[in-house]
Amino acid sequence: MTATPPESQGDRPGRIMAREMAEQPDVMRRLLDTGAPRIQDVARQVASRSPRFVLLAARGTSDNAALYAKYLLEIRLGMPCGLTSMSTITAYGARPDLSDVLVITVSQSGGSPDLVASTRAAREAGAITLAVTNNPDSPLAAVSEYHIDIMAGPEKALPATKTYTASLLALHLFVEGLRGGDGAAAQVLPELAAGLLARQDEVRVLASRYRFAGRMVITSRGYGYPTAKEAALKLMETSYIPALSYSGADLLHGPLAMVDNVSPVIAVVTDGRGGEALQPVLDRLRGRGADLVVVGPRAQVEQASAGFVLPTECVAEEVQPMLEIIPLQLLAYEVTIARGQDPDAPRALAKVTETH
Repeated sequence: MTATPPESQGDRPGRIMAREMAEQPDVMRRLLDTGAPRIQDVARQVASRSPRFVLLAARGTSDNAALYAKYLLEIRLGMPCGLTSMSTITAYGARPDLSDVLVITVSQSGGSPDLVASTRAAREAGAITLAVTNNPDSPLAAVSEYHIDIMAGPEKALPATKTYTASLLALHLFVEGLRGGDGAAAQVLPELAAGLLARQDEVRVLASRYRFAGRMVITSRGYGYPTAKEAALKLMETSYIPALSYSGADLLHGPLAMVDNVSPVIAVVTDGRGGEALQPVLDRLRGRGADLVVVGPRAQVEQASAGFVLPTECVAEEVQPMLEIIPLQLLAYEVTIARGQDPDAPRALAKVTETH
């Protein structure tokens, strides 16, 4: 059953985003029940061709999903991979030799011209091309050799929410398929996601800290880093608060100097090696008296100024990002509502961004 927060009722601003956030447990179940066999079949076909390298292409929210896939591929498979610079092809006309390279293009709509053009060029250059989209009839799906449908259903709010978590889950299932796994670690996600959505009142209390914030910093390491980047994007595009996302390691290389005792910092602490690697950063932030909010395990939240406890016990580190982002989506929503704005329709944005 889909969780239905009160904000989805009536004509209140943000009702579309609220409804789509609430659909995430059902989208996860649909992917696990119906989509997983198809994704595993694609993974088997790709694996049989033994790609030597992986390139990932995406924009916006999908770029953060692609970054998550990069961590998965490098950690779970030991496969070298990188994020593409599409302008090298679309603007400069470069044509690298991509023989036996797997090019994965992630796009909610599958309609951005530069994604389509770079994927077409990659296929012509010998690449194995895979599109991961929410639209199997899209131009991107048409030019790709393989396609994975994330099965999120229509997403009408401008901020992407359910398509982000669906992209993460689809990419996780694909990588597990490449390594011969069954994706069992993801089976816990729908129920846990529904539980997080039911805790919206907790997030509303956190949102009161940021209603008048002039700037925010979000940090993490490992699997949590894409979550930090996606949370920053959601806050900027809905509430217009400048939100800076940094790997914890990069934060120590200079940007830490801007953090003081009035600077709000959100740390996404994944329960696992990524969280362990973030510990020195958390210590430095506490030492500077930062207003530190932690999204993560209870023990970490208890050492911060405030936070949101995630259910991480018996949850594999590599699937925690699909849970970590949910309270941060809710936070972006609640901060935006508190500032008197409509998160459904951020100014100057369109659902399909046509970059070239």
